[in-house]
Amino acid sequence: MTQKPHAVLVPYPSQGHVTPMMRLAKLLHSRGFHITFVNTEFNHKRLIRSKGPESVKGFSDFQFETIPDGLPPSDQNATQDIPMLCDSTRKTCLKPFKELLGKLNSSPELPRVSCVVSDGVMSFGIKAAEEMGIPAAQFWTASACAMIGYLHYREFISRGICPFKDDKYLTDGTLDKDVNWITGLKDVRYRDVPSFIRTSDPDDIMFDFMGEEAQNNLKAPAIIFNTFESFETEALQALISKFNYTNIYPIGPLPLLGRHVPEKSQVNSLNSSLWKPDSKCLEWLDEKEDDSVVYINYGSVTTMTKEHFVEFAWGLANSKRSFLWIIREDIVMGDLDSAGLPAEFLEETKDRGMLATWCAQDQVLAHPAVGAFLTHCGWNSMMETICGGVPVICWPFFADQQTNCRYSCKEWGIGMDINDDVKREEVEVVVKEMMGEKGKGLRKKAKEWKRIAEEATDVGGSSYVNFDKVIREALHFEGSGI
Repeated sequence: MTQKPHAVLVPYPSQGHVTPMMRLAKLLHSRGFHITFVNTEFNHKRLIRSKGPESVKGFSDFQFETIPDGLPPSDQNATQDIPMLCDSTRKTCLKPFKELLGKLNSSPELPRVSCVVSDGVMSFGIKAAEEMGIPAAQFWTASACAMIGYLHYREFISRGICPFKDDKYLTDGTLDKDVNWITGLKDVRYRDVPSFIRTSDPDDIMFDFMGEEAQNNLKAPAIIFNTFESFETEALQALISKFNYTNIYPIGPLPLLGRHVPEKSQVNSLNSSLWKPDSKCLEWLDEKEDDSVVYINYGSVTTMTKEHFVEFAWGLANSKRSFLWIIREDIVMGDLDSAGLPAEFLEETKDRGMLATWCAQDQVLAHPAVGAFLTHCGWNSMMETICGGVPVICWPFFADQQTNCRYSCKEWGIGMDINDDVKREEVEVVVKEMMGEKGKGLRKKAKEWKRIAEEATDVGGSSYVNFDKVIREALHFEGSGI
């Protein structure tokens, strides 16, 4: 009997990375792989708090393991400090991850590790695999457009642009300058490049980390993308033409490719959400007319000031449209209780608004009642909104979100944006426009992208074929079809 292939997957420890890695793990499992899914100890504890100890028990051929993230222990139920976490993982995780691979290989009950899939910003996974002679691939969980931006960070330095000399660039119009020298990005300004260029600190951790990790991806044997070829054609082609990197595998959108995981598979019961979803959201939507609800969710990391929070609230109230608003406990800088929502707002919107702390977003965006998505433009949200055929109102926070916002509005034809310094009047106007005549064209375009994405992930489609190639070419396994 041939031994099962054994894939070890290690995501960056935040929700936006864990979610797509879990989707990929389920797909690989459906192709006959034994899976070891590696969370950090901190996130492992969060999963247990959110879903109970059964959530990480796994199955005979799908198990969970942990490595330390190098930060001091904490029981906080929130995303950790991102710069500290990035700096810590790249400096401390290689050794414990190699030790884990050794432990897995020495276990008589497990098949030997046959490949590693490492998050695109956890390149120590690739290094560990290389040192141990194990096939490996990076999984880039952001947009291909964003990777192109990050790969040009060194050019921002060589051109003397970054780091900026002082903070005047924030207000003197610099961010509105066109950037016409980035191969693979079209019609972008400084403000549309992944946001870590916005620094005057020569030792800025995130500018250095993301620039370095993007370059590290080009040293990997292969890169898997949660996108589809026709959605990000120019960016994907630029990797080949400018960076001479050909081993790219766009296999998204993963929620749609996931249709090929058998319904009866045990792994469908696994849920990687670090927050507990409110099931009442879908029941509430069932009572609403098609395309009548604005869904608002800023993702798992975005925070805002109390002032911006209240401006969003009154903009939504004044639009007179129905809305489902996801408000994480840590969404407002400081304490949400002290920020609160005005009693007048709650009274004004009680018949047309629903507030919740978390939801099953892919199910919400697939619901016919949802007509628009006010989003931070994180890449999981962008792929899920394409799967649902829902246009976006963009309020990007950081990282690749500014790039995704620009492309949504200018290239993909599915978006409208809101100014960084959000005001209630603008929120009201944009919501009314999106839910009115102006939004019809954007909704039509979003549904067209949904159709194209479904074709890409159907049997024989580009993403389906690329996933098959990942298994054979990158992970070196001649598996059975899904």
